[in-house]
Amino acid sequence: MRRIFTLTGLLVLALANTGCLLNIWSSDPNIRMEQLLNASEDLRQIEYEWRRFWFTDQPSHLTPVHVHGGLGQ
Repeated sequence: MRRIFTLTGLLVLALANTGCLLNIWSSDPNIRMEQLLNASEDLRQIEYEWRRFWFTDQPSHLTPVHVHGGLGQ
């Protein structure tokens, strides 16, 4: 019996954490749009951080045209 209560409690906590029981977005359309824009901007920034982490935002050293990173000629 204790196992059933524990599993039920964990299930309720898991569902509340995913936004099923407690909605994470506001019911006001203007506030909800602002929240969705902020969330999508965060997801867009993740792409740049991932490229910077793997150094794919740098020029390739295997190309025939070499790009000098310093100032001047």
